[in-house]
Amino acid sequence: MSTSVEEERSRRSATLREELRTRYLRPVGERPASSARGLHHTALVSSDVERTVRFYQDVLEFPLTELIENRDYPGSSHFFFDIGNGNLLAFFDFPGLDLGPYQEVLGGLHHIAISVEPGRWEHLRTKLTEAGVDLVEHSEVSLYFRDPDGARIELIADPLGEMYGSKVL
Repeated sequence: MSTSVEEERSRRSATLREELRTRYLRPVGERPASSARGLHHTALVSSDVERTVRFYQDVLEFPLTELIENRDYPGSSHFFFDIGNGNLLAFFDFPGLDLGPYQEVLGGLHHIAISVEPGRWEHLRTKLTEAGVDLVEHSEVSLYFRDPDGARIELIADPLGEMYGSKVL
């Protein structure tokens, strides 16, 4: 793609973003309270329960909190990891469904960003590297990698409600 086409797309996107910010983004003091209490859990699909547990609990140090049968699909497991602040990362396995590999699609998962303390971030970067996980580091606070089933995960050293040093909440 030529630079002029990319520049034009960038200019149009910036214009649209500014129009949307003007139309919808309210100053902090004028925003209503959210109707939600928080994210209860995000559920992903696992092709191998034990491999997923080893990765999330042993490498990322997210404790497994429950492992039960999926109420909607007999023989399937539903299991949960503590990702802090009262939030859970959950998984299902669907034996026998012959699901395809992870892929990004419109309306699908792009990545899950999980906030960790800066010292823990450094520690987990070392553990991921030692485990042979391919990492991409951005802005000295974000690590991007894929879990064993291909889902993109980000560990971010910014506090909750901040993004690269700017308040977003």
